[in-house]
Amino acid sequence: MKKQSTQGKKAKSENQSPQARSTAHRNLSIIIFGLFAISGFCGLLYQIIWLRIALASFGVITPVLSVVVSVFMLGLAFGSWMGGKWSEKWRIQTNSTPIYLYSICEFIICLGAFLTPLLFDLGENRLLHIGGTDSAKYLLLSSFVIAGSLIPWCICMGMTYPSMMAYLKEVDHQNKISFSFLYLANVIGAMVGTVLTAAIFIESIGIHNSLMIAAAGNLLIAAVSFYLGYRFEGNSITEKSHSIGAFSDTVAQPPIEKLFFYSILFLTGFCSMAMEIVWVRAFTPTLSTTIYAFAFILSLYLLATWMGSYQYRKHMANHKVRSLESLLALCILASILPLVITDPRLGLMLPQKEFWISVVGITAGIVYFCLLLGYLTPLLIDRYSAGSPSKAGTSYSINILGCILGPLFAGYLLLPGAGVKWAFVILSIPFAALFLFSLKVFSSYTRKDVAIAASGIIVLAAASLGSYSFEEVAVKNDSQIRRDHVATVVSSGEGMGKELLVNGIGMTRLTPIAKVMAHMPLAFHENQVQNALVICFGMGTTYRSLMSWDIHVKGVELIPSVKEAFPYYFRDAVEIMANPKGEIIIDDGRRYLKRTAESYDVITIDPPPPIESAGSSLLYSNEFYSLIKLRLKENGLLQQWHPGGEEKIVEAVARSLVMSFPYVRVFQSGGGWGYHFIASMKPIETPTTDLFIKRMPESAKKDLMEWFPGQDIRKIVDILLSKEMLIKDSFKRDGGAYISDDKPYNEYFLLRRTRDLLKK
Repeated sequence: MKKQSTQGKKAKSENQSPQARSTAHRNLSIIIFGLFAISGFCGLLYQIIWLRIALASFGVITPVLSVVVSVFMLGLAFGSWMGGKWSEKWRIQTNSTPIYLYSICEFIICLGAFLTPLLFDLGENRLLHIGGTDSAKYLLLSSFVIAGSLIPWCICMGMTYPSMMAYLKEVDHQNKISFSFLYLANVIGAMVGTVLTAAIFIESIGIHNSLMIAAAGNLLIAAVSFYLGYRFEGNSITEKSHSIGAFSDTVAQPPIEKLFFYSILFLTGFCSMAMEIVWVRAFTPTLSTTIYAFAFILSLYLLATWMGSYQYRKHMANHKVRSLESLLALCILASILPLVITDPRLGLMLPQKEFWISVVGITAGIVYFCLLLGYLTPLLIDRYSAGSPSKAGTSYSINILGCILGPLFAGYLLLPGAGVKWAFVILSIPFAALFLFSLKVFSSYTRKDVAIAASGIIVLAAASLGSYSFEEVAVKNDSQIRRDHVATVVSSGEGMGKELLVNGIGMTRLTPIAKVMAHMPLAFHENQVQNALVICFGMGTTYRSLMSWDIHVKGVELIPSVKEAFPYYFRDAVEIMANPKGEIIIDDGRRYLKRTAESYDVITIDPPPPIESAGSSLLYSNEFYSLIKLRLKENGLLQQWHPGGEEKIVEAVARSLVMSFPYVRVFQSGGGWGYHFIASMKPIETPTTDLFIKRMPESAKKDLMEWFPGQDIRKIVDILLSKEMLIKDSFKRDGGAYISDDKPYNEYFLLRRTRDLLKK
């Protein structure tokens, strides 16, 4: 019956008029393009959401980010290779069209939307007994958990390309450039998915519902593709004018050496993804650490890739495809351009008030390089595969393998060991090598190609000798620079003017406010305090002040180099670090609360600025405060510092605290900058000035007055206690926003601030 049905549909198709067949297959082309665009949309949405959930589960650390991205790409690579093998055998083994394999893959990806959060949660709980995030055992096992949770769905994503190519090959035997057709659609969808997820979905409907949108998209693709398999199975096109995603006359391509072809694919993937990591580090001083900074760079990358892929398709139709030599020559110059753009002396990376000029500069710095890669990748795979799903799957998997190794190399070796400037230089050199090698492989290069390549090499050499990054500026100013796999840490200044900068962003400076974060909750505590925990070590001011009470203190810090910089800010830091009552732990603060069994009299926290920083909501959310409550003793106190800023965010933080703790007090900081929130499960009695001072040991009094020489401690404490506000004054809108893991209100603000701006 199956065979008869297929033959019937084929006969019906052959009896159609040429115009009807042309219209039907033009519509099929549009549908397939739309399916792959939706697939790309869902894929990037998954990547953003899964990364967010992984950071919440396993720590906001670079290794987690690297593992998620690498596993995502590894699954695509393996799936692409495996799909290329399976899709060509599908018809023989199942006697059905390969689009059914595509449909099955999309349905399995849909299941990943529901199962991945559950697998993360299960894996997180199993790993809590292991050490901190700097533990090799934890990093290894957490990588296995993340890989096991993501790899099935990512493999299916990788299989979508060759399985759909096999279907297109079945529909049109003459189609030799179907990869670029699908690649263009996928990149368009990916860019739209990145923009909508970051700019609209998470802020308006939350993380969970955003995930459900992706699941619905995959389910829709699975249903439509299954219908296409039923509706068009057995239809074959003989007229070239009906080709799906192809052109009426494909340009003949010169042969290419297999090893050289693979080398280009691998190195372009390797260098482009490694450069994306370097871009984020280099542009952070300008774009800051908000989620929109990363989304902007990723969207720009995808938009330029889309433009390049479209340009390739357009040139292919007009028989004007660029040669590999010319593309590689242009890549030399384009790859080093971001280093030139970010040189502070050029003036494009300007202060916040000229932010738009910096954005234009960054755009000019990376768009052309991404456009070239968007042109080069589909050209190479089209040329090598000639429409073969197996060859396309293998070649695309090699490109993705480079995409996997590139970020790991940049994050763990290149940036920590060489810094931003030399990372740009080192990653540009392979393009010069590829061009020089291409001169031996091909004979079609022109004088213009050689001139462009020579210009690029000259600029590369000049940039390596004379360009600056924010790190070189710090060295010139006699600052100390420390690099690790998490961040570049700069310690600068003298006396009270000392600063801590992470990736060029000012984190904190020497200020009495950080001392108050320790002394206030300890002096408010009615019982004899035995221990305290400080999350977010920073310069170490709060940790040092807690130690002055001669109690057991633990500090938790995410960045190893920040801990190492402690002696830069305080002469007695080495002595304090040697005190057996203290311990500085390298870990994610939230994860540490999950894995420790210890309870504390006081927990004090000062999340990194700005308040909108990516991942910062994990230290302000209701779920985080639930963890805090588990680790506070019966009369324990939480000190939560908030720097102020957008009024609605201050209200959201206050509301989250009130929702989590029955007793909350708030004090405005000295100088009117920021707020100290004191929260507890028991009533909080504000002590008198005399009682506040009486509870302090002499060493603590000395610490508090260290930066108030010649002043009376009573006056300082009087001022501190006089700054109390009624908690209800912290938020004026009943039933307003609060911060949760699902809705990170402080991080996602574009729609809210746009509406407020339009109202003005």
